[in-house]
Order: sequence, then C-alpha cells, then structure tokens
Amino acid sequence: MLIGLAMVMSVTGAQAQGAASDPASHGPAAQLPASVAASVETISTDSATELRFQGFLQFLSARARAEGVSEATIQRMTAGLSFNPRVIAFDRSQPGSGAGANPAAAPDFAPYRRAHVDAARIAAGRALYRSVAPDAARIQARYGVPAPILMAIWGNETNFGRYHGDFDLARSLATLAYEGRRRELFAGEFIALLKIADTGVPRSQLVGSWAGAFGNPQFLPSVYLRLAQDGDGDGIRDIWSNPADTLASIAQYFRDAGWHPGEEWGTVAILPPGFDRAELGSPLNSPVCPRVHARHSRWLTMREWRARGVTTQRPLTDDTLAALIEPDGVGKTAFLLTGNYRVILEYNCSNYYALSVGLLADEIASTL
Repeated sequence: MLIGLAMVMSVTGAQAQGAASDPASHGPAAQLPASVAASVETISTDSATELRFQGFLQFLSARARAEGVSEATIQRMTAGLSFNPRVIAFDRSQPGSGAGANPAAAPDFAPYRRAHVDAARIAAGRALYRSVAPDAARIQARYGVPAPILMAIWGNETNFGRYHGDFDLARSLATLAYEGRRRELFAGEFIALLKIADTGVPRSQLVGSWAGAFGNPQFLPSVYLRLAQDGDGDGIRDIWSNPADTLASIAQYFRDAGWHPGEEWGTVAILPPGFDRAELGSPLNSPVCPRVHARHSRWLTMREWRARGVTTQRPLTDDTLAALIEPDGVGKTAFLLTGNYRVILEYNCSNYYALSVGLLADEIASTL
C-alpha cells in the first residue's frame, strides 16, 4: 500500500489518507463535530506548550537541513509557526474507536451515496471531462487507468478543485508531529513539504486539509514528491490548477498501486432468492483497514458467482475474481468488487468512498 493517502485521514494518496471505518473521513466540507469542538479549548496552548513546540521546530529544522533543504526555505516555512489546537481536535475526532470492531455498526451507504454521487457532482464531472477530453484520453492511454475514475477521484477529493482546504500545511504537519502519536509519519511529511517549497512553490500555495493533504487530488507531500506528474510537458507538476497534471498524477498513483488496465472496478450484483451467504465469509484478516475488508466476502471467480445464480448489471469475464459487499444489508443493493476496487481503497480506505468513486465514474462515463 502506498504511504501517503489511505491512512492519514484515519490517522488521514498510499496509506496515509483514509478511515478505518466505512464512511470516508475527509472531504471538502469537513467540519469539526460539535461534540469535539469544545475540546479545542482543553488542548493545552499555554506558554510552556508553545515553548516546547518552538523547540521541536528547531529539531525539525535541523533534520530538514541534514536532508538538504536550504536555509532560506527553512526560515520561510517556519517563520511565525505556532501550535494549532484545532488540528489536534480534528485528529482526535476521527472515526475508528467509536464503532468497535463490528462491521455491522457502520451506517447505511445510501445517504452517503446520495450526498456524493449527486446530480450536481455528476453534471460538473461530465462538463469538466468534456473540457479536458484530449488530455484525459492521452493520459488514460499512457497510464492505463480510465479517465472517468480519475475524474471521480478529483470530484470526491475537492469537488473538482472547488475546495482544497485552508489550513497552513507547515503549521498542521508540525503540530501533528509535535503531538507525537504518529511523530515519524508527520515529521517526514513536514520535511517533504519543505522539499516541495525548496523547488520554488510559495508558502501561500501550500495550504490544504488539517492532515496535510493538498491540491486537486489531496496528495500528502511525500506522495507529491514521489508520484506527482507533469501531464502536459511544461516542466511543472501543478496539481493545484492544471487539469492535465492533476489527472496524470492520480493516474500514476493508481498505476503504482497496481491498477489492472481493462478491468472494471465492480458492478451492481443481483442475487437470487434464497441466496446462501453462510459459506461466503472470508477467512483472511487484512492487516490494513480490517473493518473495511471484513465487509467483503471471500473471492470467487465470476464463473463461480454465476453458478450460484448471481447476475450483474455489467458483464465481467468468467475468470475475473470478485468479492461481494451488501453495504446496506440483505435485500438492498449489492456489488461485486474486483481487484481494482482494492486499488481505490488504497486512495482512501473506506468502502463508502471507494463505492462512490466507482459509481460517480460510471455516471461520468455514461455520456461519453
């Protein structure tokens, strides 16, 4: 799994951006829950805390120097930084402990689907696709990832660039590193951010989510350094305002995560009356996002699913391996998921996020 996007939001593009529970834990309209907002006042911001934070910044600066970041960039990126209690409150409000280990505790998918695969987002995705169609087709051919999937990631992450987040990334990442529970992860992201700044990106552009993700695809700094692409050949990897760079960067992420060209992400499945689910439980325990994967059946070939009377909305080849999920329970919409669905989970380890990406992509593609 990539280190960058799927775990930080459960913490967070990659394993640092997703939730361990089913509903995706981030998005353009993320708000601090009212029940947690009051805790901002209880997180220590006294002079002693700030003094310790400033000392920790010196440690991070020394590490950045040792990794080749220029002194001018270090000074520019650390000037005026202070501890941010709101970031810690957001981090502590992330799902993962409240629902326990029972997958059945997750809420229904249907309301999430209505909010994320809605008419406005579908229309915006289709319009944007038409405006970038030549670049999208070229990038799809180069990387092997369908352009509608790339568009759907963009739509889910930032509503096609309408909202990138407004947290100062340097302040957020330094605060999360100082807090200490995932110190090495966030210290590394802080250093990566300084390396990006050292290429000439202004600090004013380095804003994003409270957990450090930024740009149209909401990459973490380390993911940007490793995977961001120059999609139009101008020598710049601009994932903030350049559609070609944005789409190529997401495509490289998916290719790096193991996307199989030519394979669907999944499809709606129609189960026969009296369908026996008893023998479909998976004996495997996923080491990453176990509650997300616990909702999937064991893998069967499509030939085996058809032998059990299962039909699908879209055809999948006989030898394609697929797992079943019924996100809203027995009798509601079911899906068969391929290995490429698992790749979407690499971006954000949430079934609801991954399903909404696949369904939004299908809607965008339906008029192409």
